[in-house]
Amino acid sequence: MLPKLRIPRRSAPLGRNTPSRVLSTRSLKAALQEGAPIDVHPEVQDALAHGKPVVALETTIITHGMPYPINLTTAQSVEKNVRDNGAIPATIGFIGGRVKIGLEPKELERLADVENNKGVVKVSRRDIGATLALKKDGGTTCSATLIFAALAGIKVFATGGLGGVHRGGENSMDVSADLHELSRCPVGLVSAGVKSILDIGRTLEYLETLGVPVVTYAETNNFPAFYTRNSGFKSPWSVSDAVSAARILHTQAQLGMANGTLFAVPIPEQYEAIGQTLQEAVEVALVEAEEKGINKLGKEATPWLLKRVGELTAGKSLPSNIALIENTARVGAQIAKSYSELLASGKEVDKTSGSSGLWTSPARTLKLSDPAFSAKPIPAKEQSPGRLLVIGSAAVDITAQAQTVDPSVSLHSTVPGSVTTSLGGVARNMAEAAHRSLGPSLADTTLLVSPVGTDGFGRMLAEESKQLGMRTDGFLELSDARTAVCNMVLDGSGGLTGGVADMGIVQSFDSALIIDRLSQHKPELVAVDGNLSEETLQTIVNHTIQKDIPIFFEPTSVIKSLRILPAVKASLGTLASNRSPISYLSPNILELGALYQAARDNDLTSHDVWWRAIDDMSVGTEFRLHLDHLSRRNACDTNPDKGSLGFLVNDGIAQMAIHLLPFFQHIVLKCGQLGVIVIFRTNEISSWSQERTNVRERQVIVQGRSGGSLVLKHYPGGDIERS
Repeated sequence: MLPKLRIPRRSAPLGRNTPSRVLSTRSLKAALQEGAPIDVHPEVQDALAHGKPVVALETTIITHGMPYPINLTTAQSVEKNVRDNGAIPATIGFIGGRVKIGLEPKELERLADVENNKGVVKVSRRDIGATLALKKDGGTTCSATLIFAALAGIKVFATGGLGGVHRGGENSMDVSADLHELSRCPVGLVSAGVKSILDIGRTLEYLETLGVPVVTYAETNNFPAFYTRNSGFKSPWSVSDAVSAARILHTQAQLGMANGTLFAVPIPEQYEAIGQTLQEAVEVALVEAEEKGINKLGKEATPWLLKRVGELTAGKSLPSNIALIENTARVGAQIAKSYSELLASGKEVDKTSGSSGLWTSPARTLKLSDPAFSAKPIPAKEQSPGRLLVIGSAAVDITAQAQTVDPSVSLHSTVPGSVTTSLGGVARNMAEAAHRSLGPSLADTTLLVSPVGTDGFGRMLAEESKQLGMRTDGFLELSDARTAVCNMVLDGSGGLTGGVADMGIVQSFDSALIIDRLSQHKPELVAVDGNLSEETLQTIVNHTIQKDIPIFFEPTSVIKSLRILPAVKASLGTLASNRSPISYLSPNILELGALYQAARDNDLTSHDVWWRAIDDMSVGTEFRLHLDHLSRRNACDTNPDKGSLGFLVNDGIAQMAIHLLPFFQHIVLKCGQLGVIVIFRTNEISSWSQERTNVRERQVIVQGRSGGSLVLKHYPGGDIERS
């Protein structure tokens, strides 16, 4: 990978971590960069990268909850239930000292075969470091699963029952780590309530203390008790559909809240009848555990109790166990799917009335370890690949204009005036222009690829772009960077007196992220602006040449226009003589002059490729005569006050443009009120090869030696009505 500028890390203020991003103290990307032993399954990576619904699943139920091979078939069934309901399962476990976010079938079998894998351990937060360091296999509890689900940006986790306050916990202080973890991981945990072997009342009180919302997923707010649909306790909230549950997660994400939510799903009704019998067995097992001191064994107590309940009920508890886990998997997948659709639509969908309202601040999904996952996209509805990719700066413009005052008064002081904000950034402006020009039928074909921060300006860019109907799935959020902002200060007459442009995020845009987007969308045209670094531009140009994709370069400014020349120089000699490295260039007159001078100073006009191209264009006396004739015309037939086209010859503009054609196939020269000059060279199969010079039509054409043509055409500028 080419060297790139990196934005320095900085410590974020407390409470500023965005949801679905770090959710403990760091990002998965940062952990992987330091060599953390984490492997994300390719299917899970792909789902997260494209905003598809993903459901996290634990593995303690496999390693410590059921006998083999029932544990394996149950795990496989749970994954199938997730898939059947439209989501991707991400079963999380530890294999050989590595965290696996998404398991292969053989890895699932390895964890399930506890007879031959007796060293497998039960992993909670406290056990993570030791399990990994000692290269152990492990089944993740709710606590550990929450940690890695949050780290990967997975918003929903389905399990059987949540841990809680053990009976007598007011004296023993035996409280499951699951509760604390749920208070600091913004994940929706879908379970059949709290395990009935626990003190449900105190567990609910403790969750309230921790600030974790408890929501019954049913028509009533009766809180379920694992084997039974009603524990006798009430949840403070209830919802009866996946969309409402997803809205709760989404709203918490909008607010930047770092806690999770417990969705308590009652066991299916057909298992209610045996529920009371099972609960009686639970009470017997609890008494035995206390008599034998099992209740003092910490994390070993729960597996013992569940096993003992199975023995007391002659195995009748197992079908209920399996049923409730499969049920929560189905519900979890439905919630994850609704959450994904909520983000993708960009609007909240009112399930009952069918009305919709603007979604104002998207919750976001963390990108993962490889270049495709090193930043996260702002979710948008799943759309067809972009045919035009515009890459570069998206910024917020803040314009402060003073009222007419004495300059001596305004110095070192504030003055009355107006301050306005608007969307800006060269690439963003190009993308909006393309979006508007292409019309509704092709509105989704333009994709802006630009980095934004996780700040208010980034949200403003996304929200207002959506209001314009533009795609936002090309915005890539970088947690350690500020959204690009240009702050301009104008005097009373509108003249620029100063300002500050904060564009570091674009200058440091990782080229690997861009190449990933190019590979994903396979566009028909790529447009870039001069805000990108030389290294990034060179990487993009190299990719477009390899993939035979035309590329459009907008210089942005005189200084930034020169950033494209290293890419041009590196590609000379790699293409046919009738093809330039850059397909389109759109400079103004000053930028054209700067590019011409820099190309000469850097010996680009001494290259064999340049000489062959100039010779092939066959620019001779006839072309110069026609150009001289054209230069005498007015720039606008209806408004002679705009001046003539004499600058083409007198200022050497046409000559400079022609000398740049070996590097830029088409040059669209912006000349202000004088209009636009388009100058380009074609191959023999172009329809322009049949055209001839016509000064009345403002075009000069010369046939080249190899059958192609050199075309120069003027388009007069239109009049702008100012309100």
